[in-house]
Amino acid sequence: MSQIKDIKKVAVVGPECTGKSDLSAFLADHFNTVWVPEYARGYVSNLTRPYVEHDLLTIAHGQVRLEDEWMQDASKVLICDTNLYVIKVWSEFKFGHCDPEILKTIATRRYDLYLLTYVDIPWQEDPLREHPGERERLFNIYRNEMANQSVPFVEIRGEREVRRKTAVEAVQKLLQ
Repeated sequence: MSQIKDIKKVAVVGPECTGKSDLSAFLADHFNTVWVPEYARGYVSNLTRPYVEHDLLTIAHGQVRLEDEWMQDASKVLICDTNLYVIKVWSEFKFGHCDPEILKTIATRRYDLYLLTYVDIPWQEDPLREHPGERERLFNIYRNEMANQSVPFVEIRGEREVRRKTAVEAVQKLLQ
């Protein structure tokens, strides 16, 4: 295994129900590495009440902790199914602002590539998903976030195999 400092980090970001988890699992398998699941899904699933704004900070802490833990087992690249940009966008969309600690953490975490998933996958009902009619609007918010930060990003669009091919090529380029 490479030293941790040599591991590249790829974060898959985008609106809900755009294939982030499926793509993350595929990429991890393709590159013989591990992927960090979305902490929020397990956290919110275990709540006995609706989530509130403060829960997003707890989710952010959990996501960062998972990334740091899984980095130990990564081989050349760590695939992250979401990162704190997803929490930032969601917080601003739902609550009108984002906790300063989340913003500070975004500024200090290192990633090497973002894969931004588009909304051209059919919506699938899920009790944890909230805004099926807002995916295009949310995608545009994500694209703006990606354009206003310094890490390269690639938009992932199209049918499943096209998405996978685009993502594999982007990660291969990163690893060269």
